[in-house]
Amino acid sequence: MTPCLLIAGPTAAGKTALALSAAEQLDGEIINADSMQIYEGLRIITARPDAAEEARAPHHLFGTIDPATRFSVGDWLTAALDRIEAIRARGRTPILVGGTGLYFNALTKGLAPVPEIDPAVRARASGLLETDGLEGVRAEALLLDPVATVRVEPTDRQRLLRIVEVAWSTGMRLSEHWAETDPPLAAGAWCGIVLEPEREALYARINQRFDLMLDGGAMAEVEAFAARQLDPELPAMKALGVPPLIACLKGEMARDEAVELAKRDSRRYAKRQMTWFRNQHADWQRVTSLDKQEALRELETILKGVKR
Repeated sequence: MTPCLLIAGPTAAGKTALALSAAEQLDGEIINADSMQIYEGLRIITARPDAAEEARAPHHLFGTIDPATRFSVGDWLTAALDRIEAIRARGRTPILVGGTGLYFNALTKGLAPVPEIDPAVRARASGLLETDGLEGVRAEALLLDPVATVRVEPTDRQRLLRIVEVAWSTGMRLSEHWAETDPPLAAGAWCGIVLEPEREALYARINQRFDLMLDGGAMAEVEAFAARQLDPELPAMKALGVPPLIACLKGEMARDEAVELAKRDSRRYAKRQMTWFRNQHADWQRVTSLDKQEALRELETILKGVKR
């Protein structure tokens, strides 16, 4: 049986094109591994595959979750494993593609089952957030569990609170729970590929792609999304480009300023993603070209060793 193919990389690196090519070469079906593309109503701004791309191969977990829902890593892992099993039962190859490092770690390293958090502890952690802000929560998380904290985005309120809550509630670090966990995908059952283009060239593509998003209707999409008046702390509300465009629509920021801020945030996020994959998945195979045809040739070379 052909192993699962995992395709990871920073935003705008060309993951969709490679996943589609792999699906056609391996008789595969594509599973989303991006924490923002899973939400409905944000196709353009999150660069989800368009209708023509989705028609080329079966796609799963794209735009399937209401943005009013907090969809956790554990929720994704359960859903992804269910899809992997179903795809394999059909005799086809699961291809997981995205830029969310925690998703890939959960799949290949495991996600520890943690006991329910005592409500009093959760209230205490919320009090810390209220009095000391997110920086205070992160400082406490670093003190309690530096291993887990460095694997979380500094602005990820939900996961930083989780690290603090687990340590306070169980007396164990979340990273210690992770260490006791077996990976859902065994070694040899998957092949990992990271897209790792030259940074400045990727930044230029990010800028260009955001302009194309705007030309394709991103502002109207975000306006319709903002009309739902969701809790600003929900994960979907923090999708790249969404906060500055909402600020622009409210008259709180000029359009040019909002666009530049969205591009800057995207570049910074891409830099963090590249650092993550370099540190967490140094042994995965690399595709380094941003040129589509050259990247596809690099992929084809890798896949010759995957096909069985």
